[in-house]
Amino acid sequence: MLDFDIPRFIGIQAGAVALADRLDATIGGLLDSGARNIFFLGAGGAAILMQPAVHLLRTKSTFPVFHENAAELIAGGSRHLGPGSIVVIPSLSGTTKESIETLAYCKERGATVLTLVGHAATPLGEGGDHVFVNFAEDDTSSESFYIQSLAIALSIMARRGESSAFTAFVDEAKRLPEALVAVKQGFEAEAEAFAERIRNEPYHIITAAGSAWPQAFYYGMCILEEMQWIRTRPVHASDFFHGTLELLEPGVSLIVLKGEDEYRPLADRVEAFAGEHTDKLTVFDTASVDLPGIGPEVRALISPVVLATMLERVSTHLAAKRDHPLTTRRYYRRIAY
Repeated sequence: MLDFDIPRFIGIQAGAVALADRLDATIGGLLDSGARNIFFLGAGGAAILMQPAVHLLRTKSTFPVFHENAAELIAGGSRHLGPGSIVVIPSLSGTTKESIETLAYCKERGATVLTLVGHAATPLGEGGDHVFVNFAEDDTSSESFYIQSLAIALSIMARRGESSAFTAFVDEAKRLPEALVAVKQGFEAEAEAFAERIRNEPYHIITAAGSAWPQAFYYGMCILEEMQWIRTRPVHASDFFHGTLELLEPGVSLIVLKGEDEYRPLADRVEAFAGEHTDKLTVFDTASVDLPGIGPEVRALISPVVLATMLERVSTHLAAKRDHPLTTRRYYRRIAY
């Protein structure tokens, strides 16, 4: 595979899975101490990667969960944030300016802060009340953050008697790193072909629903826009028919991401419509991949993990074919803003 280190990838994802038990113990202690709600905060892509866990809690648990824009939280506050609040802040670098400010803001208000970072010797790596470190880099961080945040959500639900999925998730996720490598290997030719097909495409609509939606949003904003300077329009599949459908015509690229949860029919509807109206429809479907030893319930939970691992191969080939490294920036961390 192009520019892919298998042992490094397996080590990073196994590291994320290995944090699950300590995350569970920490959540258990906080719940026993009277925790009353949880906030998933952060900035940019890392914050987006928390959304499947947030959605899981919103729909399957009665434990209050909040997913706020960190900058807006600091500007406007929240009456729900304070003593008894669990705050989760992810940051791969551990140095994200907005996340550092969020950390200080939340601690000043008496919240207990869990930081998920890739590097310990950083402001977020040293400033959290409970710090979880798993080294990763841009091409491996999505899976890692998805796994950690899902472990947090499932731990809350298990300890409240709302779900028994935590144990299965941890047990089956131990098989996930090697399974994801096999997914990448099986997808490599398709990824390269898709990258070749879109290398000069100026614009994409990208859509999904359920747990797959955050990956569509993330891939459009953080990869195609930030790392490749390609204009995109991420739109939730349930909103597609309330405006965006009017942009569809021959020559317009539409990317549909499909997971395996109960929201899959929303993406199916977009796919069926788009097939009649554009010749540039591409569907990435987690149901098409083999994940030995991972059952339907966990497969539905990890759909965004699988999509992230598939799309990483697209990104790698796209960067090579466009001669545009994924690390190239004009503004981000280059100038003051």
